[in-house]
Amino acid sequence: MYRLNLIVKKGVYMTASLQEKHGSIYAVINIKVNGKRKQKWVKTELTSKSGKREREKVLRECLALYENNDLPLTSEILFYEYVLLWLNEAKIKVDEVTFLHYQEMVNAHILPYFKNINIKLIDVNRSVLQKYFIEKYENGRIDGKGGLSSTTLKHHRNIINQTLSLAVKNNLILSNPCQYVTMPKSERYNYDFYNLDEINCFLSSIKDERLFPLYLVTISFGLRRSEVLGIKWDSIDLENRKLTIKHTIVDSYKIIEKDSTKNQSSYRSFPLNEEIINLFVKLKNDEKQNKKLFGKEYIKNDYVFKMENGKPYSPNYITKQHAKILKKYGFRHIRFHDLRHSCASLLNAQGYTLKDIQEWLGHSDIQTTANTYAHLDTKRKENISNNICNIITSKMR
Repeated sequence: MYRLNLIVKKGVYMTASLQEKHGSIYAVINIKVNGKRKQKWVKTELTSKSGKREREKVLRECLALYENNDLPLTSEILFYEYVLLWLNEAKIKVDEVTFLHYQEMVNAHILPYFKNINIKLIDVNRSVLQKYFIEKYENGRIDGKGGLSSTTLKHHRNIINQTLSLAVKNNLILSNPCQYVTMPKSERYNYDFYNLDEINCFLSSIKDERLFPLYLVTISFGLRRSEVLGIKWDSIDLENRKLTIKHTIVDSYKIIEKDSTKNQSSYRSFPLNEEIINLFVKLKNDEKQNKKLFGKEYIKNDYVFKMENGKPYSPNYITKQHAKILKKYGFRHIRFHDLRHSCASLLNAQGYTLKDIQEWLGHSDIQTTANTYAHLDTKRKENISNNICNIITSKMR
């Protein structure tokens, strides 16, 4: 019916063809390794009406399942081997940051665990997976200091679920047991932030620190760490007094620079006041002086926030320096990301609506803003309560 041939590497030759059997269409995969032949029949969802392009796509997917590894086409395949196969496929489907996060979780947790118990793909059931999640929740941290959070385990579940879904799709198992696993209850994070007095005191205390400009911009505009570090000179329009968030820097196994934001709503612009404009002008002048000072050793780039030698600040560097600065000046500890929440609290205190806060922070939808900052609405609720009570009790007098 349709056939594809593929030479994978020296000594390995693969073919895939479509064959009809008992009313269904199968992809028949033949592998010849150093003269030895193996064959696998994989049931597809194709019909007699499926077009040439669809048929070719199915065959290529079947070939791709085996072309980059030496996995046996039998029930002997181990689960951890199949996770690696899924990871290899995911590499071409997701962006670099997402893939590196997948890779980190697989290498640090999923791979060692399932490689240790040496379980076959076909033997993975709900109880096996449930045991994995319970053990990781209770004592899954690599440093031995307790278990992984429910949020982290949701990411693990996503990887395992996608792996088993691929196995179902390729007719290696009948169903996906991951969908029946009970996950730990999500912990609700209590967002912390500085109030106006704390922010003023904090900024006044650190005004001579090299990171002061970064802090002022972060708090003023409620930026994510990746966003403030991603500001380049092409993001700043001094003539029109405007800052546009359009680049990011994120951490994983390595520093990744992206000419994109977290979502479409995160791509946003802010008007600049005189103080922020003067700050950027000073940073530009400092950069010129540092270029002269370091000469050929200066690291050329367009980033605004960086070391004296031109090296851009990394996200992890900022996180570590943030903790040191808070300790140095005696401020209670909040995360660097909580400065973004501090900005939101100031906007709320000034009477701005959730819609205003959503647009300022670059949330993709207002529900995210409402869920995150519902606790900031206490004052408005108190006013409503007082008004309602006054209306009701006034009729009783």
